[in-house]
Amino acid sequence: MKILVINAGSSSLKYQLFNMDDESVMAKGLCERIGIDGHLKHTPLLGDKPVFNEDLPLPTHSEAIAAVIDKLTSKEYGVVSSMSEIDAVGHRVVHGGEYFSSSVVVDDSVVDAIEACIPLAPLHNPAAISGIKACREVMGDVPMVTVFDTAFHQTMPAKAYTYAVPHQYYVEDKIRRYGFHGTSHRYVAGRAIEMMGGKRGLKLISCHMGNGSSITAICDGKSVDTSMGFTPLAGLPMGTRSGDLDSGVLQYLMNKYDFNIDEMLNILNKKSGVLGVSGISSDFRDLESAEKAGNELAGLALELFSYDAAKIVGSYAAAMNGVDGIIFTAGVGENSPTTRKAICDYLGFLGCAVDDAANSQRGKEIFINTPDSKVKLMVIPTNEELVIARDTQALVK
Repeated sequence: MKILVINAGSSSLKYQLFNMDDESVMAKGLCERIGIDGHLKHTPLLGDKPVFNEDLPLPTHSEAIAAVIDKLTSKEYGVVSSMSEIDAVGHRVVHGGEYFSSSVVVDDSVVDAIEACIPLAPLHNPAAISGIKACREVMGDVPMVTVFDTAFHQTMPAKAYTYAVPHQYYVEDKIRRYGFHGTSHRYVAGRAIEMMGGKRGLKLISCHMGNGSSITAICDGKSVDTSMGFTPLAGLPMGTRSGDLDSGVLQYLMNKYDFNIDEMLNILNKKSGVLGVSGISSDFRDLESAEKAGNELAGLALELFSYDAAKIVGSYAAAMNGVDGIIFTAGVGENSPTTRKAICDYLGFLGCAVDDAANSQRGKEIFINTPDSKVKLMVIPTNEELVIARDTQALVK
């Protein structure tokens, strides 16, 4: 079975084509600047076919999907002879609310439910709907599956997902903690369990750290708490998002500067986080370089991030009454030894000890703890696309 995995953003579309016989990736690519001017990088991973990396007019997601199909099936760049070889499409969707606790086959009711969740993820769900509709338009009746980032966290107990506001807001408006990055947390937790001998009942803490960051407490493979909340704005300070913030700050700034709520949320979503603190960049690589060059605010942004991450890890160890393993994943988690070390240095009370030589590795699946560390410390590159492909195969079959 061959499955195309789509991850649609507001102006981008990432994809991978899997051969599920051996779970190999046949081709992958990225459409960028959709609705602006357009660019496609398509990389065939079979044979010695060349990479396509050129500007293309991509006014909407429909043209982007059509361009992807064209390259996948072309004689020069393609890896399949025709669309009939692609058996199904899997879509990543950020927010499924309480509608979905698992992946589902797409029908009109699913699209309606995703649309109903747009107020909960206004930056992400519209893009997912665009990707689904574009595939329907271009690919016809090929079966499609949606895989929700929120679904993994539907196992959280009420004490973890309930906010201390009048209960009617949960009953009537579903105001609660939902959590995100669930597809990534599910994948790395599964790999961690395998790396630790397949033991039952393991207590794990997964640190998905990138431009968007979240930390999840996982007991026996199930999410029991997570740092993101009703929206992806909560939890850690991130690349451009503020993370947790005293809500009184909003009232103060809105009154002083006459911001409306949309302007305020734009600041919290796009101008805050490590970008806001440093005034330089949302990219941790830029901040590390600036800190080495003596920029104090860049150093403060990095220190603040590691400090807050360590506090959340510590609180989850308390919530689970222990921790067996801590996982680092995503762009920063996989590739920043300094950030991993800074976080683990706060966790000596748990018995965490980092092997500096192992920790110097980037982007590799590896244990980074010393032999005498009481907690296993792991770097596990995430693979959300493979999770989506596996779920799609299971549901279509």
